Amino acid sequence: MSHPSFFGYGSLVNLATHSYADPRTATLRGWRRVWRGTALREVSYLSVIPDGATTLKGVIAGVPNDDWAALDQREAAYARHDVSHLVDHIGQTAVYQVKPEHVSSAGTHPILLSYVDVVAQGYLRLYGEDGVGHFFDTTDGWGVPLLNDRADPIYPRHQALTSYETDLVTAHLERIRNAAL
Repeated sequence: MSHPSFFGYGSLVNLATHSYADPRTATLRGWRRVWRGTALREVSYLSVIPDGATTLKGVIAGVPNDDWAALDQREAAYARHDVSHLVDHIGQTAVYQVKPEHVSSAGTHPILLSYVDVVAQGYLRLYGEDGVGHFFDTTDGWGVPLLNDRADPIYPRHQALTSYETDLVTAHLERIRNAAL
């Protein structure tokens, strides 16, 4: 019997941020990452939106104790979507997306650099430098301000980066921001 899994596309890709059972690399077809401002907090959440042209690299992990209700409570700002048919994994798999009723365009909702660092570090460790590029290239919403909180991280699952990792994140941010000009 297969146990239910969920697809992680952000901080969950960084295995140092959690202890979910049996995490492994996976891909999800038909979804794209996006930074979302919400009425829930002043900074952006990382979410996903349907996009038939995009395939995301990420991680799948087992739902703790097969208890969707507990995971839904942890991900309270997000709605769960069944993506079993879109993941290269056999068995029930879901992805979490910020609930539409929480999305807000009011305010600037900056992106925390410590959050970006965590996600990029995870992609580097699992997928190499190409994985970091994939993260930046398959994520929208970079047009809002970036809050450099590295010296005093706000993101609760922040991780220390090496100077190489910091330089890699900075280079990709500059590339993404310059492409938007």
